[in-house]
Amino acid sequence: MPTKTLQIPTKDGQADAFAAFPAGGERHPGVLLYMDAIGVRPVLREMAGELAERGYYVLVPNLFYRHGPAPVIELPEHIGEESRPAVFAQLMPLIEAHTTERAQRDADAYLRFLSAQPEVSSGPVAVIGYCMGAVLAMRAAAAHPDQVAAVAGFHPGRLVTDAPDSPHRLVSKLTARVHLGLAENDMSSEAISELNQALDAAGVSYTSEIYPGTVHGFTMSDTDAFDPAALQRHWDRLLPLLDLTLADR
Repeated sequence: MPTKTLQIPTKDGQADAFAAFPAGGERHPGVLLYMDAIGVRPVLREMAGELAERGYYVLVPNLFYRHGPAPVIELPEHIGEESRPAVFAQLMPLIEAHTTERAQRDADAYLRFLSAQPEVSSGPVAVIGYCMGAVLAMRAAAAHPDQVAAVAGFHPGRLVTDAPDSPHRLVSKLTARVHLGLAENDMSSEAISELNQALDAAGVSYTSEIYPGTVHGFTMSDTDAFDPAALQRHWDRLLPLLDLTLADR
């Protein structure tokens, strides 16, 4: 399975990224994969590789590129209870600096770059994300309804807030099919209800479910939150969504 290290031109510089895609020289549907808050690391390369083996070109940008190339901070091989506080003490300033305005500028650049790659077929793409990346995926899909046919978010960050530009207030702009896979501790029942009501009112084709017995971060095998059964459920939901929306591209 080929991979590439890439530099994505943005309005604020060059975002380092990697891509995974099938061998053979043919063109394949594009998928933009938004990292979780911990950043680009081997587990995300493995997940991108899984998608590439299924026939997709997967672009994974370093969202924190303004602070340096990935890995922006030194990460342990496993992020457990003891190491997590120190890791997030370093990550929080990067997360807080990644404003909605920056994220939207970057999304424009990422999607433009993805569609221009010679290995990517013409037509719609999918955007998927984990943790904070799930929020960014929803924002990107809402901002680019003519380009994004599918959006999936797993153990998402805050999709319902009081802000005027809260992600749940943007869903009327979506044309993509949506799947949201929630951990049991991701959102209150009130927030889930408010999000689902917004999706229903907008006529969005979506599925939203709480993955049983999970905590935030359940897809990430290098953390204590990892749940193998939930990771498999994630694939069981994600792959049919991509097949349905991007098949024959």
